[in-house]
Amino acid sequence: MELLNKFLEFELLTVGKYTLKVSTLFLMAIIIVITKVILWLIRKSLFRKKNLNQFHEGNTYSLYQIIKYIVWVIAIAFCLEILGVKISLLIAGSAALLVGIGLGLQQTFNDIVSGIILLSERSIRVADVLEIDGDILKIQEIGLRTSKGLNTDDVSIIIPNSLITTNKVINWSHQTEQNRFKINVGVTYGSDVERVIKILEESAREHPEVSDKRLIEARLVNFGDSSLDFQVLFYSSTIFGSDRMRSDIRRVINQKFIENNITIPFPQMDVHIKSNLK
Repeated sequence: MELLNKFLEFELLTVGKYTLKVSTLFLMAIIIVITKVILWLIRKSLFRKKNLNQFHEGNTYSLYQIIKYIVWVIAIAFCLEILGVKISLLIAGSAALLVGIGLGLQQTFNDIVSGIILLSERSIRVADVLEIDGDILKIQEIGLRTSKGLNTDDVSIIIPNSLITTNKVINWSHQTEQNRFKINVGVTYGSDVERVIKILEESAREHPEVSDKRLIEARLVNFGDSSLDFQVLFYSSTIFGSDRMRSDIRRVINQKFIENNITIPFPQMDVHIKSNLK
C-alpha cells in the first residue's frame, strides 16, 4: 500500500508552483473510463429492441447524440479541474481569444449550431431519404458538425450541417407511404396527342413498382419552342430507388415511341440571313 501511495504521488512534471502527479493522470483515466462506461450503458438502454419498437430509430439516435455531447463536456470539465485549471477563470480570461477564434471559424461554428438544431429539432433523422441540390441521399449519421449520407450510387457523402438547415431540402420520408413522381417528355408538333397520352400512361402502368394504377395520369403541359411537352404522373412507395424506376419507365416510353413512329425532337432554330441591298 505504501508503494502504491509513493507511485501515485510521484511527480512527473513541475513548473513553478504547479506539479503534475501520477495520481492526477490516474484520476483523469478513471473519469474517461467511467464516461465511456456510462455512454455504453445509455446506448445499450436506448437501442434495445423494445425501445426501438416504441420510438423512431432516428429519434433514439438524436437523443443519444445529445446525451453523448453533454456527458463528454462534463467529463472534460472534471479533467480540467483535476489538472488545476479553473473553468470560470479560463472562460473569462480567454473571452477576446474566443471572439477571434469565432470570427476565423465562423463557418465551423455555423455547422455545429446547425448540428445541434438537427439533433434537438429532429426534423431530419437517421434513415431519412433527402433530396439536396437534386441528389437523393439516405442519411446514415448525424454528427455535431457534419452528417453522412449514402446516395443512389452507393457513394458516401459528407454534408456540412449548415447546408441542410439553410438550403431547401426535400425530406421524402415525411411523405405518406405513396409518393408522387413525374416524367417529362416532348414530341414533335403534329404528333397524335391522344396516342401519346395513352402510350405514357401504359408505360407507367407496366412498371411493377408503380402503385395504384388508377391514379396514373398523362398531361399535355405546354406548347414548347420545339416540341409538344407532356408529363406523366404516378405514385410509388419506392423512394431511394426512384431514379432507377423512372429510368425503366423512360426506356419503355422510348421503345413505344419508336414502334408508333413518334419522334422526340431536338431543339431547333431557324436563322434567316438578309443581305444588305444598297
